[in-house]
Amino acid sequence: MKVSKLKSGQSVIIRLAELADAEALVAFIHRVSGETDNLSFGSQEWTVTPDEQKENIKRCLEAHNQLCLIAEVDGRVVGNLTFRGGIRSRTQHVGEFGISVLKEFWGSGVGRLLLESLLEWAKRSKVIRKINLKVRSDNDSAIRLYKKLGFKEFGTLTREFMIEDTFYDCLYMGIEID
Repeated sequence: MKVSKLKSGQSVIIRLAELADAEALVAFIHRVSGETDNLSFGSQEWTVTPDEQKENIKRCLEAHNQLCLIAEVDGRVVGNLTFRGGIRSRTQHVGEFGISVLKEFWGSGVGRLLLESLLEWAKRSKVIRKINLKVRSDNDSAIRLYKKLGFKEFGTLTREFMIEDTFYDCLYMGIEID
């Protein structure tokens, strides 16, 4: 668990998700998916139940190359980061993460704190050697943050998203952990 101050002066707690967080995480994901088109799913597409989310958290807590973090402000989930490493021995050292932050906390430092926690965990893990991500190519603020933290562009995935008959490209980015 890590307690930090946001740009607003509010305290934020970055911690591992626990089984008891399942319901709050499901509610958070439903809300955040309706606030942005930067996620790989829309608000009506998230169908995970609290019981299923509890199983997801359990698997994450038991795996040596998975991480599920939440950011809390005043006891409320305002951000989430999930990292999953490969399931086979040849790919267990590399994985991809997804991150989401409530719109009212964009630009507050929540995303940076979640990412810094991921990078610290990866370095301590002695297992994770590369972290990848996909980000919409027009999500300039996220791309700037990733680059500030050392992520590099590896390529462009064309037509990766289609929202209301419009295609969007994604950048494929990553960072090597040594």
